[in-house]
Amino acid sequence: MVVTCSKECGIGVIRIDKALTSATVDTFRAQLARWQSGEPDVKNYVIDLSQVDFMDSAGLGTLIATLKRITEVGGDMKIASLQKKPRMVFEITRAYKVFEIYDTVDDALNMFK
Repeated sequence: MVVTCSKECGIGVIRIDKALTSATVDTFRAQLARWQSGEPDVKNYVIDLSQVDFMDSAGLGTLIATLKRITEVGGDMKIASLQKKPRMVFEITRAYKVFEIYDTVDDALNMFK
């Protein structure tokens, strides 16, 4: 299992439990798509990266593609609990300009209220 999905106040909380790399992105996409198909009313998402200690360019690309798909249907996506090594990827690529990043899941959830 790479992804644990739940719903809080109508917002999808997606917790990624492993490094997000070329080896895990296909599983991430499949598990998220399966959950989304069962929750068609969920438009907004928080991606919890508290358990992600490593991310490569494939992982970052997948998060960007996920954000694009969510915004295309009128939703929004926020990143929470970005760890040190993945944060470096965001800084080097300037991806922090693309995403709204929050220290905790609760902080991100509160931004939807």
